[in-house]
Amino acid sequence: MPAEAELTSAEIKELFDLLLSKRETLESQLSESRDALKPVALDQTRQGRVSRMDAIQRQGVAASARKHTSTTLQKVASALKRFETQEFGNCRMCEELFGYGRLKAQLRSALCLSCQSSLDKQ
Repeated sequence: MPAEAELTSAEIKELFDLLLSKRETLESQLSESRDALKPVALDQTRQGRVSRMDAIQRQGVAASARKHTSTTLQKVASALKRFETQEFGNCRMCEELFGYGRLKAQLRSALCLSCQSSLDKQ
């Protein structure tokens, strides 16, 4: 696949700002979800068995969502590090530049669409 044109300084700034905003949002979500992971009390005078089971189920869903958020945050942090090393927008497999459109759609992308498709087929 032919290399995309270099990103303009305006595109770089926009993408960097979007990543910073995404990081802030994810960190906030992680902070807010901490309470949902607290152990569910076994006090049947305060809540019934069904309510407690429902609370345990919600806790499981919250733990799964928190794990996904944490993984996404790690990918955003990795993308921000690629900015520091000036590798942002370069495919980690073929080392070609990939375009603004791909980056805008998938800020955390480390692979061009061609390499990502090849990897997905494996």
